Amino acid sequence: MMSLRRPFVSCAAASRHATPLASIARQQSTLLRPRTFTATFSSTRSTPRPSISTLSRFSKSSALPLIRLQTRNASTYTTDPAIARPSQSALARGLYAVAVFGGTAVAINFIFNRETREGPIPQYQREYLHETFVYTGLGVGMIGVVAKALHNVRWSYRLMAMNPWMFMGISLVGGIGTMMATYACPPENYIAKHALWSAFNVTQAAVLSPLLFFNPAILARAGLYTVGMMGAISYVGATAKTDQYLYLGGPLLAGLTVVALSGLAPLVVPATATRTLALTESLWLYGGLAVFGGITLYDIQKVLYHSRMTEAGLKRRDTVNESISLELDFINIFIRMVYILQGGNRRK
Repeated sequence: MMSLRRPFVSCAAASRHATPLASIARQQSTLLRPRTFTATFSSTRSTPRPSISTLSRFSKSSALPLIRLQTRNASTYTTDPAIARPSQSALARGLYAVAVFGGTAVAINFIFNRETREGPIPQYQREYLHETFVYTGLGVGMIGVVAKALHNVRWSYRLMAMNPWMFMGISLVGGIGTMMATYACPPENYIAKHALWSAFNVTQAAVLSPLLFFNPAILARAGLYTVGMMGAISYVGATAKTDQYLYLGGPLLAGLTVVALSGLAPLVVPATATRTLALTESLWLYGGLAVFGGITLYDIQKVLYHSRMTEAGLKRRDTVNESISLELDFINIFIRMVYILQGGNRRK
């Protein structure tokens, strides 16, 4: 009996010890089991299973916002006006440019030239002004041809690799030296006068040849805008009252000094002063455009004043010297137009 009783006692004891172990294991499994999964599982079992039509209808409704977003993004990126511009004929673009320049001329004439001279321009002044414009056009054309030739022989690359101070020194010495020599040469010495004038144009072309790294379309537009701007200002200066804008010489000289100093700022100001450099660049760009527009107006009136002095015998007739001033005005306005147009394309 004792032998039979012991196994039952041992089994009862084992079952008594196993009961706490089972309860502990059940508690651990309850703690380790994620409640969200249990709740979700229990809720799914209590609710009826959705049908295939319900699932397909739900997938279509959930996909609608994504399809609309993709369609909106696709329409945004495929209809960019900067990439897909409407084609225009050359005649339409030409008429548009003529309308813009004509409107600019009328606006400038209305604002700055309300009181015009009495009667037409005298014949001798018209001839003197016409000859000056002819030399100006020939000089600008010579600068463009020589700059293109120098760029083709890789002169622009060597010039860009040069020290900035050396580049500035060579350009100032060459440009100012040939300009002063042309001014000093008497107009009676025809060959020497035109040789020095050609040397001046060649030095300007050598300095401006790196501009040909820009897009040719930008250069063409900048040249067209410069011609339009100078044409409008020249019309105002030619039809204005006698010596009306000659008083602008002093203020324009002061403004030119400020613009020149702002152009030299990158050589002195450290690269970390970004705000200062941005301010000087804007001053050089837009302030210089306004200053050289005023200088063009002043130079036109100065040409007419010199024509009257020539007619009176107080000055020698020298339209080559007159054209140099207008060439410099054209170059400075053209450079700023190029940078403005290039900056606009870069922002796009």
